[in-house]
Amino acid sequence: MKNSFLSRFAPKEPKFFPMFTQMAEVVVVASDLLIECIKCNNEEERVSHYKKIKEQERIGDQINRTIFEELSKSFITPFDREDIHNLTSTIDNVIDRINSSAKKIAIYNPRPICQKGIELGELINKDALLIKKAMEDFELIRKNPKKLIGYYTQLHDIENLADDVYESFIINLFKNETDSIELVKIKEIMNELEKTTDEAEQVGKAIKTIIIKYA
Repeated sequence: MKNSFLSRFAPKEPKFFPMFTQMAEVVVVASDLLIECIKCNNEEERVSHYKKIKEQERIGDQINRTIFEELSKSFITPFDREDIHNLTSTIDNVIDRINSSAKKIAIYNPRPICQKGIELGELINKDALLIKKAMEDFELIRKNPKKLIGYYTQLHDIENLADDVYESFIINLFKNETDSIELVKIKEIMNELEKTTDEAEQVGKAIKTIIIKYA
């Protein structure tokens, strides 16, 4: 059901949309750094990339706090406070997972990560770019909902593809890896990368929920 009362007032509270975009930009920067971290084989450089990602996580946390502070002070919001909270939290969760992936790489310092790991990193980066595009277009939710639904669909498709990449990797890992310590290291890293795509799909679901309610 369309909320006509909300629709009349939403344009008066545009401040949330730029903050959504700022959070999405953090996801993109962090995902770029994650790919560098995955490709890197040097321990010091891995730690350096992780520290940079950690700084991006802190920036994301600050934007997240600012959104919630504004939420508590705003009488009129673009859509329900619960939906704003959910959307912001899901984006923040993607940043957290990227940080966690880099942290595991830095701490475990495994042998060079295989091509499947790089593929997962690239899928995460695709997720990040889609989230950024969606947030840039989010203010047009009532004018062009089909475009935003398209972003949700693409995020869902990427998550399915990431599942396939991860499952293929795990099958080969247990067949071919003879070093049990390395097996545990890389399995945990790959699992964290795959979970990051799961979190990105949750952003798409949050977008879809808002579209159903207000578009």
